[in-house]
Amino acid sequence: MSQTEHKWIIPEDEIEISAIRAQGAGGQNVNKVSSAVHLRFDIRASSLPEAARERLLEHRDRRITRDGVVVIKAQRHRTQEKNRAEAIERLHELLETALFTEKKRTPTKPSRSARRKRADQKTQRGKVKVLRGKIRSAE
Repeated sequence: MSQTEHKWIIPEDEIEISAIRAQGAGGQNVNKVSSAVHLRFDIRASSLPEAARERLLEHRDRRITRDGVVVIKAQRHRTQEKNRAEAIERLHELLETALFTEKKRTPTKPSRSARRKRADQKTQRGKVKVLRGKIRSAE
């Protein structure tokens, strides 16, 4: 599988990151510290090329809202910095998968010698299989 390399550089002012309180277990600390991160990225207002924006908006992903905003929530780590880095990494992964294009396959024909060789091999294989049959007496 071939992939054309896209390393999208997104300016920091296009990404809106806010700290929120994480859900789940964490003891007393979970109610005091805002270590989870909410990342928002507006596709329509981004500096991505027009074709890339269109492909992203057509991409079926539950993290993309109807308004064309990517919303990613990261709360796996205990520190805000790690969650922020993870959210940005997940945004880049989303861009990579949405903007990935398969290399166009150019159909080819087998050469004349390759076709002849294949036919000869089939004939040879058929002869081997005939030899496995019942032996008939010549009467």
